[in-house]
Amino acid sequence: MHEHSNLSSAFQQHDHSRCINSAMHKAQSICQSRGVRMTAIRQRALELVWQSHKPLGAYDLLAQLAKDGFNSAPPTVYRALDFLQEQGLIHKLASVNAYTGCCNPDEPHEGHFFLCLNCNQALELNTDQLQASLQQSANEYGFKIAHQTIEVTGYCNQCQAQQG
Repeated sequence: MHEHSNLSSAFQQHDHSRCINSAMHKAQSICQSRGVRMTAIRQRALELVWQSHKPLGAYDLLAQLAKDGFNSAPPTVYRALDFLQEQGLIHKLASVNAYTGCCNPDEPHEGHFFLCLNCNQALELNTDQLQASLQQSANEYGFKIAHQTIEVTGYCNQCQAQQG
């Protein structure tokens, strides 16, 4: 699903413009192949979500879209976010009530994240083994998993170094 070198980059210094450019290119390609429209507001919302690896709340997004001259009525913004989620381009992190860009939108998967409690960065994980283990447990109990997002909080290596 993800390459290890990409996983470690969210918590390390890197050229974030490459993350944004890659995400936008993938999004355009995915939407074109699926025959769905990437409207201007959807595109701008996705760009804003990808501005950093810090999850972005809907109201922060509303404010920025209004500043950019878009219709920032909550229903309009939530429809854009719903579209981006349906296409697998973003994940919603319930614990922080915010959205983060998906690192691998062309491969359907569940979201598993490390969230730094200090710098608020989110790192999407390659969790094939975790997914298999959860599915095995669900099978054992006759449970059908409808959806899952796993969010593990802690401190990234940079924040640990700063704390001492």
